[in-house]
This record gives sequence, structure tokens and C-alpha cells, in this order.
Amino acid sequence: MKKLLTIMLILSMILAFVGCQKNAPEKIKEDKQEITVSAAASLMEALTEIQPQFEKESGVKLTLNFAASGTLRKQIEEGAPVDLFISASQKHMDGLENKNLLDQNSRKNILKNQLVFIVAKDSLDKIKNISDTTRENIKISIGEPESVPAGQYAKESLAYLNLWDQVKAQCVYAKNVKQVVNYVESQEIDAGIVYRSDATVLKNSEVIQVLEEASHKPIVYPAAIIASSKNKDAANKFSAYLSTKEAQKSFEKYGFDIYEK
Repeated sequence: MKKLLTIMLILSMILAFVGCQKNAPEKIKEDKQEITVSAAASLMEALTEIQPQFEKESGVKLTLNFAASGTLRKQIEEGAPVDLFISASQKHMDGLENKNLLDQNSRKNILKNQLVFIVAKDSLDKIKNISDTTRENIKISIGEPESVPAGQYAKESLAYLNLWDQVKAQCVYAKNVKQVVNYVESQEIDAGIVYRSDATVLKNSEVIQVLEEASHKPIVYPAAIIASSKNKDAANKFSAYLSTKEAQKSFEKYGFDIYEK
């Protein structure tokens, strides 16, 4: 009888262990955190570099979605499942805030940038400064002003320099600032206006001119948690991480300035 009780006890322990094993994956799945971050295309290199270290330290998996800030804003307005938005302009963040689509008090400014005028190496002999873009045979690319903040700032700068009316007919508009870089790097377009952060990866073109900050609205990057996020704690972790020294080193490496109040 004693032997039978021992056998039954062992069997009970085995069954309990097997039951725990079956439930374990489900528990891990429940505890796993994952967030989607929609960010301005100009942040691609910096955030891709930041991602592995953040995931390692926090246990939160990131899905990064890059596009023009206006495009990302529209996606969020249409209900895209986004947890954190990082815009290249205050305008598109304001649009979401005005529609109560941001988590209250989560918005903060994190970065600043500058505009630069770049020229393809094949065109350096005929373009010495931005005024040379008024020539009829010169093509210049900027982002689509309505949806691409870099394009909006570029248009403002060209107007400030009294060049817009002369060059707008020969502008080639891009869906985001990275496409402007690609046009010029491929020598398809003579010149373009991009962020200083984008110029850090140029190979077949050069920065000819840094445009005056007074020529356009301040280039500030705000970040905010989306009100419909189902994982606000994890989104807040990443938002906070963007202000750490480790993250700021990556941002500065790629040409951004840290925003200071």
C-alpha cells in the first residue's frame, strides 16, 4: 500500500510538471511587450542603431515604421496601431494633439536639426551655391512641402532667399527626405535640400551650403505616445530612453542636436 501511494505521488508530480510546461509558453507570450514606433524618415539610421541596445536592456521589442511625418500622421488619424510617434515637425504633432489622439502629457521635444544644400558630384562644376539652381538646366529636389517637413522647411528657405518663384518649376518633389538623398546620390538630380543628419551618409554628393536657421521655422522633433496605444508603459520606456546618454550619442553621431529647453 505504501509503495502504491509513492507511485501515485510520483505520477501526480509528473502530471503537474507537464501541465506547467504547457502553460509556460502562453505565460511568456502574455508577458512579452512589443510596440510600434512611427518615426520621421530622417531618423532611420539613428533609431536603427539605438534599437538593439534598448531591446536588450528593456525586454521590449520595437517595430520601426519610417516615412514622411505627414504620411505617418495620416496613418495614425486613420487608426493605424501605433504606440509612439516621432515627428520631424511640430505641425504634424499639433494636428494629432488637436484631435485628442495623443496621450495626455506624453509629448516632449527631443531633437533639433539643420537644413543643408547638397550637390551631386557630377554637378559640382556647374553649381557653386544655392543661387545657381535658378539656371534652366538645373534640377533640384525637395520633399513634398505638404507632407514632408524637410520639404516645407526647404520651400520656406528658398522663399526667404528670393529663389522660390524662380526654381519651383524645376523642382522634383520627393515622398520623403531619404528619396531626395537618393535622387542626388544617384546623380539623377543635380542638387537637393535635406537635413544635416541625412548628409552624414553621403557618398556621391557633397554639402555645399548650410542654410540659415532664420530662413525657416525651427526644426524640432517632438515625440508623443498615441492615446489608443495598448502598451503605454512600454512606449513610455522607449520615450524616456531617447533622452539617455546612450541614445543621444547615436543622435549626435548622425548629425542631430539634442533639444534643450
